[in-house]
Amino acid sequence: MQEPQRRIRALHTESTVTVYQAYPPTIGLPAARDGRFPAAWKRDRMTWIKPSFLWMMYRCGWGAKEGQETVLAVEISRDGFEWALRNACLSHYDKDVHPDQAAWKRELKRAPARVQWDPERDLRLNALPYRSLQLGLAGDASRLYADEWTVSIRDVTPLAHRIHALVRDGELDAAGRLMPEERPYPAGQELLGQLTGQKSRLG
Repeated sequence: MQEPQRRIRALHTESTVTVYQAYPPTIGLPAARDGRFPAAWKRDRMTWIKPSFLWMMYRCGWGAKEGQETVLAVEISRDGFEWALRNACLSHYDKDVHPDQAAWKRELKRAPARVQWDPERDLRLNALPYRSLQLGLAGDASRLYADEWTVSIRDVTPLAHRIHALVRDGELDAAGRLMPEERPYPAGQELLGQLTGQKSRLG
């Protein structure tokens, strides 16, 4: 079965969904130690969360990029995640969704969350022909994420390094076995109807 062009794939349970972020150790290590974001984590700034582990690896270079050396798996409540989706706007203007650019700009200014779809990645971090969700949280959404939705925070930098080492050695099967078990997230038209864009069809 062909993958739909836009679909949320995530490690999730009945009550939580896991997203990934990468930070400098000054933020990431205290967050993982305490299971919550420290006071130094700026709650008034937009933060982007990524349900795709491999897209996070592409973004942070397997935890090697400056300022992104600590990779966090943040388990958040599904209620919070779905609230963000319901209150989100596409991060770009799409003529199939918005009547005009002015209407999109008004929606973007109001929305506490925004959605961006980026090419999913394989183990070698090559782009795949379908896209993965990035969810940007600002204002109320950012504060709720940090202080109410977060259930646990784990430092998965060692896992990222192990998988990367196996990929470098050509051991793709072994690397794949270490990957988080990401499955299609049950988000249908009610959650994503206006967030897929370009008249996409959900899976």
